[in-house]
Amino acid sequence: MRRLTEGKDFYYNEERNVVFTANYHLQRGSCCGNGCRHCPFNHCNVEDEIVKKQCRPVLKRIESNITP
Repeated sequence: MRRLTEGKDFYYNEERNVVFTANYHLQRGSCCGNGCRHCPFNHCNVEDEIVKKQCRPVLKRIESNITP
C-alpha cells in the first residue's frame, strides 16, 4: 500500500476530518459506496437514496491530474 500525501490524496476540512480527493478515488479504482464528496464515479455504488441525492455528481475530466 502506498503512502498518502496530504493535499494530493486527502485534505482536512474545517472540522479536521480527513476528506479524500478525486485523485485518491481514481487511484483506488472504484466507488466505495459511502457517498464521498469527491467521488469521480458519480456515486454509482451508493445505495441510500437520501445520501445519493445529497452527493454532487462530479464526473469531471481530471485524468490529467492523476499521478502514479
